[in-house]
Amino acid sequence: MNSIPKIILSLSLLALSAVTYGQQVISAQERQDVSRILNTLAADDMRGRSALTKDIEPAADFIAAEMKRIGLTPYAEQNYRQTFQLDKISPVSKSATINKQVIAADHIISLGNHVDLQWDNQSSLNIVEIKSGDDFAKVFREHSLAKENTLVLVDPSFESYFVRFGQMLNAPKFIEESTKQKPSIVYLLTAEKPKTFQIHIERKLQNFPLFNVAGIIPGKSKPNEYVIFSGHYDHIGILPAVGQDSIANGADDDASGVTAMLTLADFYKKQNKNERTLIFVAFTAEELGMYGSKYFSNHINADQVVAMINMEMIGKDSKFGPNTVYITGYDQSNLGELMQENLKNTTFKFYPDPYTKQNLFYRSDNAVLAAKGVPAHSFSTSQMDKDEYYHTVKDEVSTLNVQNIISSIEAIAIGTSGIVEGRQTPSRVEKLKD
Repeated sequence: MNSIPKIILSLSLLALSAVTYGQQVISAQERQDVSRILNTLAADDMRGRSALTKDIEPAADFIAAEMKRIGLTPYAEQNYRQTFQLDKISPVSKSATINKQVIAADHIISLGNHVDLQWDNQSSLNIVEIKSGDDFAKVFREHSLAKENTLVLVDPSFESYFVRFGQMLNAPKFIEESTKQKPSIVYLLTAEKPKTFQIHIERKLQNFPLFNVAGIIPGKSKPNEYVIFSGHYDHIGILPAVGQDSIANGADDDASGVTAMLTLADFYKKQNKNERTLIFVAFTAEELGMYGSKYFSNHINADQVVAMINMEMIGKDSKFGPNTVYITGYDQSNLGELMQENLKNTTFKFYPDPYTKQNLFYRSDNAVLAAKGVPAHSFSTSQMDKDEYYHTVKDEVSTLNVQNIISSIEAIAIGTSGIVEGRQTPSRVEKLKD
């Protein structure tokens, strides 16, 4: 197996050289190594890397093997996996009567992580109302945050809203902590004032073991300060066939980002200059709701994380042209400015996210740590308004520009040099209020 490339000239030589992007700074062999990782992760054999199936295992094993070859220390378990559980809860049946009058199934909404709920007028619970004329969405949300079991009686004037909410909320959903008992809230659309009632809601609980794959390079003088490099390795699996193709390979989304993460790990391991501890992580279940990064972020001390560079879809030229990457939430910290300072001897440029209306800053794996105040940003080149291959079977390596991945890796490697070596510390992001 070929080694991952030494992706860049040494920083000291770079500062003195006249080399600029647009000229080859990576050898043909090193290019092949980047292509090897990318092609392996996006191969048909990986079957779209769906997080809830066994198809995710070969990708995780491959990433772990690369981390071991590079010489990273396992972040969690010895096999580089950070394992956790995600549960899926799905409706089986629901019924309700008030004063012996049957409530239609689409007039019942249940929230909580209960599997078998049975209430009657002898049950200990709070009974409240959403009355005609109320702000339905506002009051609905207030009751959804109840701290005790609650029955909410909803005026029939809200039927259209109720049915629409029910279609969303009664669908199968994922739960991160099913063992942590939460209050149950049941909404019934009815004009009846209950003297007697019976409610029975049955749901099915399925357990899915999931795992991030992560390794570290311990810091020399500042081991308790962390710099994170990440990308998500899951994708959306098998889709309805288009012609003969049904595999959503996820080459750009996000084999490109994981390729960059592993390549940077190899680069920094060989550089051996990191004063801060470097964490390299491939997240799972991003496509389901960023569950891998949520688990990781909620099990690390955010105050110790100096920066997070999350790489998400870097396989094509950005709207700003070659040798450019945009950074989500650019103005939320000065991370981008510091990185650009380190690139002053190159033609590469970082830009603010041009798709601010899509709220990308809080839609990728950087989101949870950013909300905790970490200068955690996603780095991307994807033209979000034009990408016809996004989440289709056409997202294959043949549609990517591998040189764009290489130049993005180089820019991030140079850009983060001061942070990795402990000379620069980016400003913190303003924490989101609970």
